[in-house]
Amino acid sequence: MDKGFENEEFETLKIKKSVANDFRKFSKMLSKSQSMTLLLMMNFFNENGISPVESIGPNMETLEKRLSLLIKKRMNGMIAIMKDIEKNQTKPTVAMMQSLFEQAEPPKEKLILEKKYFEEKKEVKYTAKKFIDKYD
Repeated sequence: MDKGFENEEFETLKIKKSVANDFRKFSKMLSKSQSMTLLLMMNFFNENGISPVESIGPNMETLEKRLSLLIKKRMNGMIAIMKDIEKNQTKPTVAMMQSLFEQAEPPKEKLILEKKYFEEKKEVKYTAKKFIDKYD
């Protein structure tokens, strides 16, 4: 039974026998009831602005344009989702991982100089200062 149409009564239409047979085959191909097949066909024509009487040429171009616009909208949506994921998930996770690795590095220790070497450096500075003062 068709969903949403269970309580409706059936109505008859007068169509040619060959057309009825073709329509039944088409309905079976879609795996839909005859009522739902006809409803789907009418909705398709109405939504896409296509008339079965008109030529498909210029309307096909408009269909292509509509499809390309729809695809662009979908792509923009996907890009927005990816940017949101990057902003809210990837970057904070990377920042946390980096902070963990920075904390894991052992702190660099200062070199302890021997007292003797430290005093020698002082003397060199002191003699250099005397030399500069002498020639000024």
